[in-house]
Amino acid sequence: MKLIDYGVREDERKYIEEWAEDNNIEVKIVSDLLTPKTVELANGFDGIVAYQQLPYESSIFDKMNEYGIHVLSLRNVGVDNVPFEALKKNNIRLTNVPSYSPEAIAEYSVTGLMALLRNMKHMIRKVDKHDFKWAPDIGRELNQLTVGVAGTGRIGQAAIKIYEGFGAKVIAFDKYRNEELDKKGMYVDTLDELLKESDVVTLHLPSLGIGNTVINSSTISEMKDNAIVVNTGRGDLVNTADLFEGVASGKLYGAVLDVYENEVGVFNENLMDQDLGDKLLENMIKSPRIIVTPHIAFYTTKAVKNMATISLNSMVEELKSGKSATEIDLNK
Repeated sequence: MKLIDYGVREDERKYIEEWAEDNNIEVKIVSDLLTPKTVELANGFDGIVAYQQLPYESSIFDKMNEYGIHVLSLRNVGVDNVPFEALKKNNIRLTNVPSYSPEAIAEYSVTGLMALLRNMKHMIRKVDKHDFKWAPDIGRELNQLTVGVAGTGRIGQAAIKIYEGFGAKVIAFDKYRNEELDKKGMYVDTLDELLKESDVVTLHLPSLGIGNTVINSSTISEMKDNAIVVNTGRGDLVNTADLFEGVASGKLYGAVLDVYENEVGVFNENLMDQDLGDKLLENMIKSPRIIVTPHIAFYTTKAVKNMATISLNSMVEELKSGKSATEIDLNK
């Protein structure tokens, strides 16, 4: 068995190499993304593992079929950048890593919120300039707030446990209710209801498709004054321009954004001293009430190892048995 792994970062390499040695399986490591050009490197291999934020072009799968490769295993959760019709046309099965560390993302969402509630971004900038005055950066306490958790999958459930530990009142919404949370009476009936009742809205939803945002000018107008938005889910859940206006106008207290609808080509790149060419992003970075981080909520040693190894294990299961626990139903 020979596998090829695309888009590999240096922090992933050691886990892939250790897995290859432990399983006595050849894995070619490629730092380049999987594209119609680089897919040619896969000729002669049995399966492809990959991770990237850019869309996977349909012609990649034509080439895979030509090479006799019929499994693509992703090192991440999201599959919205994969054209399912091209997979089905070429009889290619798809797997993902549905859970690499829900706690990592949940913990990060709370970390960002706490930093915002205590005005850490602005205070650190003041201290850097030797301004040690307290005012006007008085904080707020999480135990006094209602936190609305949108999406109660693995990550949302992990977040709920942490928020409850802080003493916050927690409400939740999900199209598919968790039985235990439902017994506790935690759910509200609609997403609109959650937005209206929450002091903090934390998003743990999958992408809802182009143009289907949860946070936009219309929903912001219905939210509580001084509410906070935390997004560690998907960038396209938020109309970022509307969100920025909501903060700038004083309607919203602030926001924590680890994802951004225009993050591709920016996040995880070193653009120091360069013009970003994105005035909205630059304005958010300057704002003391908006915390922007470059899609790192998942970025822990545990999560990176799990992403590297679970994707490879899924590939082996697919090649040996024709089915793995993480195979995606392409007909949904």
